[in-house]
Amino acid sequence: MNNFPKIIISGGGTGGHIFPAVAIANALKRIVPTCEILFVGAIGRMEMEKVPAAGYKIIGLNISGMQRGSIVKNLALPFKIIGSVRKAIQIINDFKPDVVVGVGGYASGPILYAASLKGIPYLIQEQNSYAGITNKWLGKKASKICVAFNDMEQFFPVDKILKTGNPVRKDVVDIKGKHYAGAELLKLDPLKKTILVTGGSLGARTLNKSIEKHLPDILAEDVQLIWQTGKFYYKEVIERLGLAYHPNVRILEFLNKMDLAYAAADVIISRAGAGTIAELCLIKKPVILVPSPNVAEDHQTKNAMALAKNGAAILITDRYAEDTLVKEALMLLKNKELSEKLSDNLGKMALPKADEIIANEVLKLVEE
Repeated sequence: MNNFPKIIISGGGTGGHIFPAVAIANALKRIVPTCEILFVGAIGRMEMEKVPAAGYKIIGLNISGMQRGSIVKNLALPFKIIGSVRKAIQIINDFKPDVVVGVGGYASGPILYAASLKGIPYLIQEQNSYAGITNKWLGKKASKICVAFNDMEQFFPVDKILKTGNPVRKDVVDIKGKHYAGAELLKLDPLKKTILVTGGSLGARTLNKSIEKHLPDILAEDVQLIWQTGKFYYKEVIERLGLAYHPNVRILEFLNKMDLAYAAADVIISRAGAGTIAELCLIKKPVILVPSPNVAEDHQTKNAMALAKNGAAILITDRYAEDTLVKEALMLLKNKELSEKLSDNLGKMALPKADEIIANEVLKLVEE
C-alpha cells in the first residue's frame, strides 16, 4: 500500500460541485491521513474561496464556460482552453499525482484531459442523471465513473460505471431530534406546519416570485415559511416586504444552519441540483422540485424526473410554478398519506456512504 498517495481533485463553479469534492477529500483523509491532496479550480469561481476554507490547497485555471447569447465573450474561449490545458499539464508535472478525480465544473475538463495525455489514471464523479458533453468525451478513457442515477450506460462504458450516489455534507443531513432546535433558532412555532423554500446560495427567481405572489395564501392557512432567497434577490425582496414582514415568515439570504432548517420543515420546495437531491434523499421529507431551466443539457429536469417517476417527489416545471407551486405545497401539508409515501420513496433512493465508496475507488486506482 502506498502510504503517501498524491491525489488531485478538480471541479467547482457551484456548491453542488464543491461540497461533494470536499466530502471526497475528507473521506480520503479519514482512510489515509498521510495522503496529499491538491485541488484545481477555475479562477474567480466559488471553489477558490470555499476549498481553502475547508483546509485544502487549490490552484486556479483561467477557464470559463460558453456564454449564452454572447459571441464576443466566447471568442476568447479556445485560447482559455488551450492555456488551461498547458497549465494543467504543468500542475501534473509538478505535483506528480497518482490519481486525478474530476467532479464537474469548468476546471475538470482541462485537468482530466491533461491526465489522459500523461497516462495518469482518472476517476469521474458524474453527479447528474444526464451527463454533460465534456464528461461523456472524457469518460471513454476514465478508469472509473462513479454515478448517482440508474441508466447511465447510455453515456458511459458500462464496465467502468459504479453507482455510488453523490457525496453530501454530513452535518447538513444530520437532522434527527433537531426539529425544536430548528424552530427555536428561526423563532418559529414548532407546532405549526412549516414550508422551507431554498433556491441555493445564489437564489432562484421563479421560486422567489412564486412565493411572494402567494404569501397571502400561505398566511391565510396559518402556515410558517422559511424563505431562503439567495444573495441575488435578498435585497430587493427585503426592500419590498421589510425584514419583519410577518411573524410566520422568515426571509433569509443564506441558511448557515441548513440542518436546522431542514429539521424545522414539514415540506421542502427546492431546485433539482444533484447535490441537493442527494441531501433530500437522506433527509426524507416530502419535497416539491422545480428544476432550473437555465442549466446545461437541462439536467435538473432529468434529475427531478428520476425522482418523480419513482414517486419520491412532486415535479413542477419552472413555467407553471408561479401559478401552482404554493397551491401544491399547501395541499401536500394537508395530505398526510401522500407526504408519507413521498418520504418513504425518497428514503429508498438514498445512498448514504458515497464519499467513502468513491474514496476507496480512488485508492484502488492508486494501488493499480
